Amino acid sequence: MRVETHSFFKSVKAPAKLNIVLKITGRRENGYHDLASVMVAVNLCDQLELAPGPPGIISLTSFGHQVPDNENNIVIKAATAFLSQTDINLGLSIKLTKNIPVAAGLGGGSSDAASVLKSLNEIFDNPLSDQELALMAVGLGADVPFFLKSRPSIARGIGEILEPIENWPQFWYVIITPPFMVSTSWVYSKLKLELTTQEYSNILQKLQKRPFDIMNILENDLESVVCLHYPVIEGIKKYLLKTGSEGALMSGSGPSVFGIFKSKDKAMQAKRYLVSQHLGFIVAVEGII
Repeated sequence: MRVETHSFFKSVKAPAKLNIVLKITGRRENGYHDLASVMVAVNLCDQLELAPGPPGIISLTSFGHQVPDNENNIVIKAATAFLSQTDINLGLSIKLTKNIPVAAGLGGGSSDAASVLKSLNEIFDNPLSDQELALMAVGLGADVPFFLKSRPSIARGIGEILEPIENWPQFWYVIITPPFMVSTSWVYSKLKLELTTQEYSNILQKLQKRPFDIMNILENDLESVVCLHYPVIEGIKKYLLKTGSEGALMSGSGPSVFGIFKSKDKAMQAKRYLVSQHLGFIVAVEGII
């Protein structure tokens, strides 16, 4: 066992993600679903600060959107997994500022977990390879591997097979999160689809088509399930289209909805109007490419 006593302090940002495409292609015996998705990271970020703590203790203090500060938080699960696999005996103190809404389809917890894995690996001079980090990430959650790089990507498998997308356009996104949470497991339990195996090739064809039309690719199999129980989702989409977005879609299992804009000015103008409509948490952010 490596007993670490040196001091360190690391502050990192953990970005949110949006699902530009989310197609469900199968269900596994362990309950996970196979998918084909296009994922992009955006500049709506949680902030994490890592520093030494009392020996043998991993502590978490959180601010902002409310999350558990105990071992049920994926941040502590990530730190525990890393220290266990690397056989490092270390006390760790983590401060988490939650700017990303919780249970909102934006991947905030998964991003926090990936940031912890990457940060600890850097702090201790990369004891784990990229492949080992990726394997640890998927053990924590299906979205976690994406956030190890946070590049526009096609995701397959349960989300762990990632193919970077070259030349993804620089868009701005207006994200609206209505004031309620949606359980991912509940959404999937309500999902009834005729599953297909052609979604990956369909995505490739749409991405390669010129001129690129973002409206032609936007699709989320989970949206109809959530809209049936929360029709406000469809109303938010209409608001975003009314303000001039190139397209609008629910992200992940919701309830967050995003609109895509070609410029910062158009996105900020839309945000100002949408804030006046009292639809929930609203931000205008740039994509990360």
